[in-house]
Amino acid sequence: MDSPMPSLKWPVAPLQTRQPEKGKMEALCFARKKWVVLEPEEWVRQHVIHHLSAVLDYPLGCMSVEHQLTLNGMSRRADIVAFTPDGTPRILVECKAPTVALNQDAVSQAARYNLVLRVPVLLVTNGLKHAAFGLDDDGHTSPLAQLPACPGL
Repeated sequence: MDSPMPSLKWPVAPLQTRQPEKGKMEALCFARKKWVVLEPEEWVRQHVIHHLSAVLDYPLGCMSVEHQLTLNGMSRRADIVAFTPDGTPRILVECKAPTVALNQDAVSQAARYNLVLRVPVLLVTNGLKHAAFGLDDDGHTSPLAQLPACPGL
């Protein structure tokens, strides 16, 4: 696909795209199976979904995109939550556009969402840089060099 979007530090995702006569470029979401506007953050999100599925074996049906959650009485959305086949939340992903720097605010956002979800792995990415963390049962974090494959397959 020819795209004005930047190359990312993820394997190339074989996105289906279309350009409506009047409107923005759209991509067929791998997980949601619907057309979505291909904004820079969505570009990153689709590449992460593809990586989780194609490389780490998380079934597309076990991913929730723009996952609804309630935090302190407020409705929020986690970009991606990958579940194991038995329904256990495993990875929470916060995606940013490639032009958005990864900083403590982005990591803190994912950590706040994890107060609700309690997943063992957090990933924050803008497609160019990534920060992955493992959480133990006591809530201590440690950096991860790579994301874990889907267990139980």
